[in-house]
Amino acid sequence: MPIHDSQYVSLTTFTKDGRRKNCPVWIASLGEGNVGFTTETTSWKAKRISHTSQVELQPCNSRGLLIEGSESIAGLARLTSDDEFQNVQDAIKAKYGFQYLMIVFGGKVKRFLSRSDSSSCGVIITVNH
Repeated sequence: MPIHDSQYVSLTTFTKDGRRKNCPVWIASLGEGNVGFTTETTSWKAKRISHTSQVELQPCNSRGLLIEGSESIAGLARLTSDDEFQNVQDAIKAKYGFQYLMIVFGGKVKRFLSRSDSSSCGVIITVNH
């Protein structure tokens, strides 16, 4: 099964000193061997990707527990905005539908209540085959 068919994927990013950090994300296919997801520009995963583009993806459940028997896939990630961000957002929205809309709404409420000016960005990962 292609990685983009998984409901949740454990994203492994790396700190400046090489430590592994995992978190579950939603991803969608962007075509041409690329997958993507959205995140806040101030998130730790975005900060780590801006320093180290190497990532790993592996199917998991909503809490980040790896699916037994699944394999990790390496890739290179980059942050994006503008039209590319809109393409990532559209792909996630198409795959996750109402769930995605609820997450977006929750994020807007959180930003309003905390008076945060954080914005979202896209992450595009070129998967190594």
